[in-house]
Amino acid sequence: MAKLPKPGQPPASERRQRRRFELRYPVHLWIQFADSPGEIEAVSKNAAVGGLLLSSAVMIPQHTAVGFVMTIQSAQAVRPIHLVSDGEVVRVESQASGAGFAIALKCTHPISELENDLLPPARFAEV
Repeated sequence: MAKLPKPGQPPASERRQRRRFELRYPVHLWIQFADSPGEIEAVSKNAAVGGLLLSSAVMIPQHTAVGFVMTIQSAQAVRPIHLVSDGEVVRVESQASGAGFAIALKCTHPISELENDLLPPARFAEV
């Protein structure tokens, strides 16, 4: 017999696999539109080790491969922290305000810190 969720707890199919953190930082995306590469600026809404939820003025189609760098700046940090990964767009929704899109990315690799301030690794140029 299947277990029923506790009151107020979402069903197992709706529970998150990883903890999400509310983060609002700039995200630079590298994408491949048809036969030409493109770059888009977005803002993170939340993040987890395995993905991001972004706010973007530009719609990115579902299943599009992306590379990204999220730049975290803080008064306590000596320098900006650049978090990098690549992945795929898994969900796109019009934002309730009608201005832009909410875009969910699933990472191919866990998000990690970029060790220097150079552009991301060459694999993003090939996305």
